[in-house]
Amino acid sequence: MTSAGSDDTPQNPIDNEAVDAPAPEDASRYGSGGRLSPALVATLVAIPVMVIAGFIVFAALRPDPVTPIESYDAAGPVSEECTRLLAEAPDTFEGFGTKEVSGDRATWPATGSGDDMTLRCGVTRPAELSPTSNLQEIHAADQAGVQWFITDTVAGSGQAYVCVDHRPYVAMWIPANAGNGPITDISGVIDRTLERGPLDFG
Repeated sequence: MTSAGSDDTPQNPIDNEAVDAPAPEDASRYGSGGRLSPALVATLVAIPVMVIAGFIVFAALRPDPVTPIESYDAAGPVSEECTRLLAEAPDTFEGFGTKEVSGDRATWPATGSGDDMTLRCGVTRPAELSPTSNLQEIHAADQAGVQWFITDTVAGSGQAYVCVDHRPYVAMWIPANAGNGPITDISGVIDRTLERGPLDFG
């Protein structure tokens, strides 16, 4: 028998034991560890600033973009025919300054906005020229026509042409604001100074 007032309810042994609290996790795993050093913060801030500054300096110092005909290959040294053509090309065109001759090219500086106008003599045959190419025949007054092949078009800037029925090959960059007068006048000079040659489709 049990005495009055005694508690016969079984006791859970765990209830009588102290339960240890779980060990705290490493605080640094949750971002509450030590702060970044001021030197590291300064470095992280300085890197993007330096990158942006580098792009600005590069944009300011890079050379102006050249016209497409500047990249055309030359067929060889400047020939006598080219020297004569460049010398007989008009000294100036409306909207452009006085002709400047250097090597295989003549340049007419733009007096306003837009590109300079450039004539190169002695370039190689355009690789894109084919029997289906669209050619433009341009006639100077009282002269036979000269056939030109458009090799490059830059929207809003101008077009590059190569004369393909005379030798040597002649390339010309016509700014968008130049009109048709310059290429007409140059066609007359080409017809007078260079020999006519067959169309070569490679």
